[in-house]
Amino acid sequence: MPVPLTESYRYCTHLSRTQARNFYYSFLCLPPEKRASMCAIYAFMRYSDDISDDGGAERVSRMEAWRAALDAGFEGDYGDDPILPAFHDTVRRHAIPRRYFHELIDGAMMDLAPRRYETFTDTYDYCYHVASVVGLVCIHVFGFRDPRATEYAEYNGIAFQLTNILRDLREDAEMGRVYLPQEDLRRFGYPEADLRTGVQNEAFLALMRFEVERAREYYRKAEPLTALIDADSRPCLRAMQQIYGGILERIVAQDYRVLSRRARVPTWKKLSIAADAWWQSQRLKREPLSSA
Repeated sequence: MPVPLTESYRYCTHLSRTQARNFYYSFLCLPPEKRASMCAIYAFMRYSDDISDDGGAERVSRMEAWRAALDAGFEGDYGDDPILPAFHDTVRRHAIPRRYFHELIDGAMMDLAPRRYETFTDTYDYCYHVASVVGLVCIHVFGFRDPRATEYAEYNGIAFQLTNILRDLREDAEMGRVYLPQEDLRRFGYPEADLRTGVQNEAFLALMRFEVERAREYYRKAEPLTALIDADSRPCLRAMQQIYGGILERIVAQDYRVLSRRARVPTWKKLSIAADAWWQSQRLKREPLSSA
């Protein structure tokens, strides 16, 4: 029996509030309807990630079953899944292209087996599928009219995922996942095996400085996006950028030593960022929605 739509949204909101961590703080800055939509999108993406991170042998078949459930959900067949009713309502409400969600599942499937990325072009392709696609979905909820927003949303996702990669280097390596381009490891003379054993030498620091600057460049390239989305969504995007950018700068502040200490933005700081963005949203409440 299908889960009622209101219950589905309630489930997605609870999941986002308890699991989203960095993202949920920014969701609070949105008007209620957009906030509910972002929670539904997050719930879909979270479930996809959970399948890829599960160590079980059935991950491929589970992911393919989830893809089939997605296609059925687009046709209004939700089964008893608690996410799909709210998810499909959100996709229809905001006219989000369906192909983005298939690209997201393609990205999740890239994590089902250990793999290496020879060049930055290869790493970029991975980042596009697992993060830029998220940004492209989000701007449909945020609202935009200028087609250039899609380019900047793509860059924004690349910046966020590069930040994630640098933060999680050792944990990923221990699971057989190395997202840094092999060409970069060779360039700086840092063997992949050293990631797993936590070697933090001068070669590692030089590699990290290079990768951090690359991530910063994508944050800079994404800067025009804020002005191209609806005014009532800008505080949310700013909060996301400040939280993720804060993680990157925390990596720098702790002298790039992510192999022995996880870089985090403290909860109080995330709350402060969200509170500041929320006050901005209150000031913008009476502004007409626009794309400029």
